[in-house]
Amino acid sequence: MTQKNDLNSQASRCSCTTLRKASRRISQLYDAALAPSGLKTTQRAILAQISRCESTTVGGLAEALVMDAGALAHTLKPLERDGLVSIAVDREDRRNRVVRLTPAGRTRLAESEMLWENAQRGFEAAFGHVKSEALRGAMRFLISGEFTRHFEKAIASSKP
Repeated sequence: MTQKNDLNSQASRCSCTTLRKASRRISQLYDAALAPSGLKTTQRAILAQISRCESTTVGGLAEALVMDAGALAHTLKPLERDGLVSIAVDREDRRNRVVRLTPAGRTRLAESEMLWENAQRGFEAAFGHVKSEALRGAMRFLISGEFTRHFEKAIASSKP
């Protein structure tokens, strides 16, 4: 019985490790594709999210991107330094910071669009259309509240 549990545990670690490796590899490939824009994949995702909502708080942006607010604040610094986003105190709640895309940020995001689309086409060509659609569906589920609830319930019920 112990050997079976060890094998299951080992398989789970391998699958988590594989997921992390796959995520890093895809990030590396997309970062290389976006390099001419001067943006990393995460930075482009931040600019695109801000663009979709016009302005947002750091907390709201972190939630939308499924990021830790501290990590997001760190990632926003070079974008603010380069004039791509502005960060100001929220007039309604001074504890919050409001993030907005600047005109330079809109331009940089637009300039990166063709590079992004090219990376998307490259991914789909390498991975295949059917598998790409299935993966996108799986990823949408992984970031859903439903997945989080099931995960947390499973963890709570399996405590020793």
